Amino acid sequence: MTQAIMLQGTASDVGKSVLVAGLCRIFYQDGLRTAPFKSQNMALNSGITPDGKEMGRAQIFQAEAAGIAPDVRMNPVLLKPTSDRKSAGGIDGQSRHRYGRG
Repeated sequence: MTQAIMLQGTASDVGKSVLVAGLCRIFYQDGLRTAPFKSQNMALNSGITPDGKEMGRAQIFQAEAAGIAPDVRMNPVLLKPTSDRKSAGGIDGQSRHRYGRG
C-alpha cells in the first residue's frame, strides 16, 4: 500500500528540505521506496538532472538521499527570482515564462 507524508512549515528557511532529506535517507536505509515532491519551488538554487532538465537543488539532494535519480516530476514548477517583483518560471524542467510587475 502506498502512503504519503506531508511536511509543512510556517516560513521559508525553517529546515523542511533538510528534514525531508533525512527522512528519505532513513526510509531508504530501512528498505522502503520513497521519493520527494515539492510542487512549486521559488529559489535561485537549481541543478541539472542527468537528462538535462532543471529542478530545485534541494529536491535533487533529497532524491539522492532516497537512493533514486532526480526527476523533474519531483519539482514540476521552478520559479527563479530575477528582481524584487519579477521571476522566471520553468515547467517540467524547461524555462517557459517571465512573471512580474514593474
